[in-house]
Amino acid sequence: MLAIVCPGQGSQTPGFLSPWLELTGVEEQLTALSELAGRDLIAHGTTSDEETIKDTAIAQPLIVAAGLVTYRALAGSEAAAAADGGVVAGHSVGEITASAVAGALSEQDAMRLVRARANAMAEAAHASPTGMTAVVGGQPEDVAAAIASAGLTAANANGAGQVVAAGTVDQLQVLAQNPPERARVIPLKVAGAFHTQHMASAVDVLERLRPELSPRDPRLPLLSNFDGRPVASGTDNLDSLIAQVSRPVRWDRCMEQLTAMGVTGVLELAPAGTLVGLAKRGMRGTASFALKTPEDLEAARAFASEHLEAAKEN
Repeated sequence: MLAIVCPGQGSQTPGFLSPWLELTGVEEQLTALSELAGRDLIAHGTTSDEETIKDTAIAQPLIVAAGLVTYRALAGSEAAAAADGGVVAGHSVGEITASAVAGALSEQDAMRLVRARANAMAEAAHASPTGMTAVVGGQPEDVAAAIASAGLTAANANGAGQVVAAGTVDQLQVLAQNPPERARVIPLKVAGAFHTQHMASAVDVLERLRPELSPRDPRLPLLSNFDGRPVASGTDNLDSLIAQVSRPVRWDRCMEQLTAMGVTGVLELAPAGTLVGLAKRGMRGTASFALKTPEDLEAARAFASEHLEAAKEN
């Protein structure tokens, strides 16, 4: 079985969309997505510097647009059938990309949602000094205890011994001074404590947007970051996307579910690399493919076909 996975914030790098613009139709697609996002995604994906594209209000729509562009390039004119027999999942903001790939949101609604999400989360982050820190290694119980002792939230459980703690700057300093035994504590360059109570105001913004969106039942199994399970309907998926802003991302559970479903190949859409890396550690023995540039398309299609065919045979 094939899993198509969509990365989250932090996966973008300067100029990563430049080679994609050489493909027919990509400039037109990105122009349309830019209008919906209220950002010049072509400029941000080609010429903007690293500091500019770290901005939450820019990074999130840029990442979702990149996934939509690369999925359409992968699927060609048969987009609706590109992953038939497969499953789709996305990490954090990548869950919006995954929702569009699975047919639970239109591209237009995906961009409307990510625009509101990005702007609201950026505003919430500016309300007070908060941040996030990765905790790598250590015993799970020791890591959980250290995070709780500092008053922090385990905002991202990424599996393979990686947890991201989030909270106030003072709380993060307490964790840095009292790290779990045999664990590395790595401050992340993000604007705020995403996926925690500090983002409650952003949830309110998305709830107000809800009536303007038209969720649809996914045509493919679509996993929720809440518990890793497939969502039951388009409405349930939208509920999950909105609530996700202030509750932890359980990518570990998504990987466990992919394994339980018999996934044999994980294909990550651009900007690819992060989730493939987690899969190599958290889904050992599962083949993976990072779709980074148009030069990867032929091999990516062959990889997808191989694992879709394997699922049909079984």
